[in-house]
Amino acid sequence: MSRISFDHIPQAAADPILGLSEAFLRDARSPKANLGIGIYQDDTGKVPLLPSVAQAEQALVQRQLAKPYLPITGYEPFNEQMQQLLFGADHPVRREKRVMTMQTVAGSGALRVAGDFLSFAFPGATIHLSDPSWENHRAIFEQSGLKTATYPYFDQASRQLRFDAMLAAFESLPSGSLVLLHACCHNPTGVDPTKEQWDTLAGVIARRGLFPFVDCAYQGFGESLADDAYAIRAIAATGIPMIVAASCSKNFGLYRDRIGSLSFVAPDEASLARITSQLKRIVRANYSSPPAQGALIVTEILTNASLRAQWEAELTEMRDRIKTQRKALTEALNAADLGQDFSFILSHRGMFTYTGFSEAVVDTLRTEHGVYLV
Repeated sequence: MSRISFDHIPQAAADPILGLSEAFLRDARSPKANLGIGIYQDDTGKVPLLPSVAQAEQALVQRQLAKPYLPITGYEPFNEQMQQLLFGADHPVRREKRVMTMQTVAGSGALRVAGDFLSFAFPGATIHLSDPSWENHRAIFEQSGLKTATYPYFDQASRQLRFDAMLAAFESLPSGSLVLLHACCHNPTGVDPTKEQWDTLAGVIARRGLFPFVDCAYQGFGESLADDAYAIRAIAATGIPMIVAASCSKNFGLYRDRIGSLSFVAPDEASLARITSQLKRIVRANYSSPPAQGALIVTEILTNASLRAQWEAELTEMRDRIKTQRKALTEALNAADLGQDFSFILSHRGMFTYTGFSEAVVDTLRTEHGVYLV
């Protein structure tokens, strides 16, 4: 009798960030620090449970809600609140009914559902990522069947945005090209375009007929909820189709609840209906319907005036602490007289920055001091 063999299955390469975290967990030293994974931690090195989230969860428990399946597109009140959070309550695309929002299994799930749709709608298409980008962007889109390429983004010498090169690349792309953009707090560099640069980019994207896909994983961690959604709203205002993936992991601290959303702006209502039908088909063949808890928590917070004010204050506290940490790190590095000025760290936003440390320095930090960096 023949037997199935798996000897032909190769060993997959370890994810560089998750692999680093696994090594960190095996390290018995104390103190130690994991600076590789994108999780907000407080002064004790713990992931905080936001008081607003705890109160929302308690309210849900007291209601003793039944637990039926959600629709394929998720919890509709959550979808409505996320759409307002991303686009603004009065944005033209909402008034014109050209945007739909659906709940997804976190931001990663939104990326994958959209990737599967794009591969179906535009077979063999290439999506252009910033150089560098979050490593999982490439993996997700290539698993969806898309090809990937890069456009200029980060300048290693100045540690700033290569805006002119980025603009020139967009000008040279064929009409219909897919471009992946980070809404704010760019992962992994921390370098974002200014509002003026976003306006210029939005104009070029619209004029060249490009198809923008915006990943918004850190809304509220840069400047404010509205400022961090500026790119989304500016691009949508041009009237072109676009996609937005969003995550509630960071700004609500709901990492393991896996709650996110996918928004699609179409040319008209008829197109949006057909697109929505295909997105539903993709989800149905994948996870059928998303989990409810995270969506219920977010909706409870965003629809309760008191809880929302509390959450926004907590978000401001996290954002301000990130900025304080940036300042402290910059001052400490400059005081160490390492032969370069680290003030560029102050201009970066969110949880990430590119230090410019060599591989040897990173290895020394890990082996001798228990400080883990990618």
